[in-house]
Amino acid sequence: MLLGGCAVGPDYVRPQIDVPAAYKEQGPWKTAEPGKIDDKQQWWEAYGDPVLNDLIEQANAANQNIRFAEAQYRQAQAAAQIARASFWPQVGISAGAQRARTNGNSGPALGNTYSTGLDVSWEADIWGTVRRAVEAGDATDAAFAADLAAARLSIQATLAQDYLQLRTTDLQSDLFARSVAAYTRSLELTRHQYQAGVALRSDVAQAETQLLSAQAQMIDLDATRSQLEHAIAILIGKAPSAFSLPPASGPLQANMPQIPSGLPSDLLERRPDIASAERLAAAANAFIGIAKAAYFPSLSLSASGGYSAAAVSQLFNTPGRVWSLGADLAGVLFDGGARRARTAQAVAAFDGSVAQYKQTVLGGFQEVEDNLSTLRVLDQESQVQARAVEAAQLAEQLALSQYRAGTTTYLTVVTTQTAALSNQRTAVQLLGRQLVASVALIKATGGGWQVGDKPVMASAAAPSAAAPVHGAAN
Repeated sequence: MLLGGCAVGPDYVRPQIDVPAAYKEQGPWKTAEPGKIDDKQQWWEAYGDPVLNDLIEQANAANQNIRFAEAQYRQAQAAAQIARASFWPQVGISAGAQRARTNGNSGPALGNTYSTGLDVSWEADIWGTVRRAVEAGDATDAAFAADLAAARLSIQATLAQDYLQLRTTDLQSDLFARSVAAYTRSLELTRHQYQAGVALRSDVAQAETQLLSAQAQMIDLDATRSQLEHAIAILIGKAPSAFSLPPASGPLQANMPQIPSGLPSDLLERRPDIASAERLAAAANAFIGIAKAAYFPSLSLSASGGYSAAAVSQLFNTPGRVWSLGADLAGVLFDGGARRARTAQAVAAFDGSVAQYKQTVLGGFQEVEDNLSTLRVLDQESQVQARAVEAAQLAEQLALSQYRAGTTTYLTVVTTQTAALSNQRTAVQLLGRQLVASVALIKATGGGWQVGDKPVMASAAAPSAAAPVHGAAN
């Protein structure tokens, strides 16, 4: 009983990491943000776009990469159950009939033998081999659960980014459509003035060139939009030919949410990839105990009982009763250093998993810092760009007024219109980059996931798989 309380090998302790007290990018621009993430919140709903909500629900239910991660998680669950089953004895039942010819002192004999029995065997977990195997199985199970959460978060974030880029592409298309309409009016103006003899033929050519260039750029946006639409279709488990998303009209419906980054120490509990790496280190530590337990002998206990007789009618009579009890203590005296090598292999695997865990944590810190920095820079840049748009639009209006009055050339009009369109397009692109960076920050901080959250399987969300996307034609 005292030996049964032993478990050879080191007990697991989470690897120590030097975690900073705060992120480098903390600053006054973040003071208005809340301080805690709601771990039960569906983070994509913060953007306030029902189409995005529906798309992500469909991806949760039908994305094949999520299904693959779920299958791996179920495999890990089964493996953990197999390891835990070793705590219990194995019980078997047997029944047989045999007809044989034998030779004895009285000569050859032909006879039947009937038997039935119950066999029980159990290997005592003296050195903790089974307990370490269960530890490894449970840790691996938790690692694959975190991998499932990481896969789901990655798909959700990729889908959100593709969708937001598609909507900003729609904004650019709308901008070019309005610009094409304005350039068409400018072309008509120059033609009238040319016919009246107050404009040059070169003014008409410049107006035509500007209009055709804008139309070409607007057509080019269709290729970008189509690729994003195809990517979204694949993410929600559909063929591109079976999915379409009509262009949005009016301003962008999605808004920029306030995203709390939390503290660096929170990242160890909120990022599923970090949690997975830590659980794999725990599993590797348990395998060291399994390898060291091979140095000690194993104790197996067995028992069997049943009946054996020459006739079925006599099978369960008292004289036909048979039984046995036994114990087996076995160990390896020499194996050419195999056990030592396996122990060294397990230690090396643990060291590698610890290094991988620490590197994953450092990578997580970098992703958060990168996206905090990106959002800070883009916020400043968008404010400056907004003033540039206002100045360019004013310059365009003044140039058109001067051209109508005949006090400037059409080249000035073309220059100011081109600058206005370029600045407006840059402002839209900055908005798209901000939205994409905000999704990346949410992903980098774990998306509200917490260590210990129970994985949600796709089958639980299956009713949403058939839900149509608002405004989509399937």
